[in-house]
Amino acid sequence: MNQAVKQPPNKSQDYTSDYKAGQDNIQVMGMDIHNPVFTTSALAIVAFIVLALIFPTEANKMLTGARTWSIETFDWLFMIGGNIFVIFCLALIFLPVGKVRLGGDSAKPDFSTMSWFSMLFAAGMGIGLMFWSVAEPVAYYTDWWGTPLNAAAKTPEGAAAAMGATMFHWGLHPWAIYGVVALALGFFTYNKGLPLTIRSAFYPLFGERVWGLLGHIIDIVAVLATIFGLATSLGLGASQAAGGLNFLFGIENNISTQIGIIVAISAIAIFSVVRGLDGGVKVLSNLNMALAAVLLLFVVFAGSVSGFFGNLFGTVSAYAQDIVPLSNWVDREDEKFYKGWTVFYWAWWVSWSPFVGMFIARVSKGRTVREFMVAVLLIPTLVSAVWMAAFGAQALDQIQGGVGQLANGLGDVSLAMFQMLENLPMAEITSAIAIVLVLVFFITSSDSGSLVIDSITAGGKVDAPVPQRIFWAVLQGLIAGVLLYGGGSEALKALQAGAITTGLPFTAILLLMCVSIYKGLKSEV
Repeated sequence: MNQAVKQPPNKSQDYTSDYKAGQDNIQVMGMDIHNPVFTTSALAIVAFIVLALIFPTEANKMLTGARTWSIETFDWLFMIGGNIFVIFCLALIFLPVGKVRLGGDSAKPDFSTMSWFSMLFAAGMGIGLMFWSVAEPVAYYTDWWGTPLNAAAKTPEGAAAAMGATMFHWGLHPWAIYGVVALALGFFTYNKGLPLTIRSAFYPLFGERVWGLLGHIIDIVAVLATIFGLATSLGLGASQAAGGLNFLFGIENNISTQIGIIVAISAIAIFSVVRGLDGGVKVLSNLNMALAAVLLLFVVFAGSVSGFFGNLFGTVSAYAQDIVPLSNWVDREDEKFYKGWTVFYWAWWVSWSPFVGMFIARVSKGRTVREFMVAVLLIPTLVSAVWMAAFGAQALDQIQGGVGQLANGLGDVSLAMFQMLENLPMAEITSAIAIVLVLVFFITSSDSGSLVIDSITAGGKVDAPVPQRIFWAVLQGLIAGVLLYGGGSEALKALQAGAITTGLPFTAILLLMCVSIYKGLKSEV
């Protein structure tokens, strides 16, 4: 009786490769670097800093023009892409591929569910919720820069539209963007044995070519988007923390204070990144969530518990009612709001997706695709709704009641949170907690970002030497501090515009990732 001859696996269809993480690396000054990516990225960063310092106004004008052009010209691409990402991620929860486990059937999670969620949430948008959960609804309600769907400002309808639009910007769409990148990297790293770097997500589409020039370009763009986004947030966030210290303790909000905050954040981030995921990022992320929970519960009970649940129901209802019209990109009558807020946000989320997505992938081994998408997409959306209902809706209630400084309109955005807390009991204590939260969220973003950039510039290795981790943590703070000191807000705005502009090519990259993910998952099932 003839026996079938067992054939070797077809790597092109199985999406595995003989390429090993770090095989092209070189060792320099105690670092293990992937030379084309590390060197090109570092030189590009230095060149940008020098030019931004010498020509801050010109750099801001050029990069702001590039950002405006990408948003004005390709608003349809950002919106269509965002909608596709949400539909794609929701579909994976229910499709048979949802049972695929990252790392294989026998893989076990590296972190408890609570620590896992704390890390992905802290890296994803914890700091943004501190900054915008009050300022954004107030901005929409008072027509600070357009109103969603042209809702009448300072009306009950305007308040509902403000909460619905705020949730739209912090709900399913941004987390779907992160989820696409995170799942692609997690699957191809843990299930197919490819290096933990952005280029690996495109192996099903481009094969072995991803280890060459094409892959170098993808990884370099990811590094630049990540470092610029983190440095921008660190620099602009220092002004929020300094504003809070001035508001609370009378400490002067000047360049010296802001530079001091950046130095302190960077120092703690370096200590954390040296300790790694378990001893650093996980500990800080758990601390973040504990402090955030304390502040949230205080605001709920200090305001009105029944009022909170009413606001929560209203926020979720407004989100569900407005998600479709807000997702539309054709014949929008609220163009000022649509392009100034929504498309801007989509470009920003996409530019952050390499960093946040890779970090989520790194901590998500052992989870099924279904479990992964529920935790990355649905639970953060619910948490955001609870947070916005407590803080944003509380601020609108104060405005409608004519209470506090926010009733006079939105002034300094960085002070909005503190101005809302000022009208609740124990304002000094809660404001101090808020400042600590802002700082710790920045630290977790900085050190998780350093670990991500470290992995990309080490050819996908996750155990690169400590000096390499320190290098990127120091560079983030150095960029923010030097630009803030030498060029002020003009230089930081130029950096932010540059980061957001990278959202345009990355939107196309993410759409290709969806195809890669589905092909890869299908090969497993």
